[in-house]
Amino acid sequence: MAMTLYDEGHTVAGWTGVAVATVGTTVTGLGVCAGAGVLVGGGLVIVVVAALVTWGLHLAGWGKPPGVRPRAEWGMRVRDTAARAGHPGCLGCRLAGRKAAGRSALSVAAPTVVGDGTGMEEHRAALVGGAAGVDVGRGAS
Repeated sequence: MAMTLYDEGHTVAGWTGVAVATVGTTVTGLGVCAGAGVLVGGGLVIVVVAALVTWGLHLAGWGKPPGVRPRAEWGMRVRDTAARAGHPGCLGCRLAGRKAAGRSALSVAAPTVVGDGTGMEEHRAALVGGAAGVDVGRGAS
């Protein structure tokens, strides 16, 4: 099984959002089964709260930006210090009015595979152009 450099959703924001959304969908389902409109409405409100909680935690640094990250940033307890400035290509940051200035996401598909001696492979993307701090996006741009 090959390991990927994408670590989407393995965050405090992601897991908290999923937990709250699970409660919301459970309440909604119970409301549908019981024929209780109040439970259906309440469950849907909880699902909306889940999205807002996830967004708030992401903006507070407990989520991670989309794209490739170094292995040292994969842990759930690693807080993202760049969240305040915004992440390139991040819908949540754009909705909050945060823009990562001076960054572009120009990349090409991964031409190299590097092994670290543990049997895991790292697929690396090559950067083409862009300023310092360029974000490595998924695949060819």
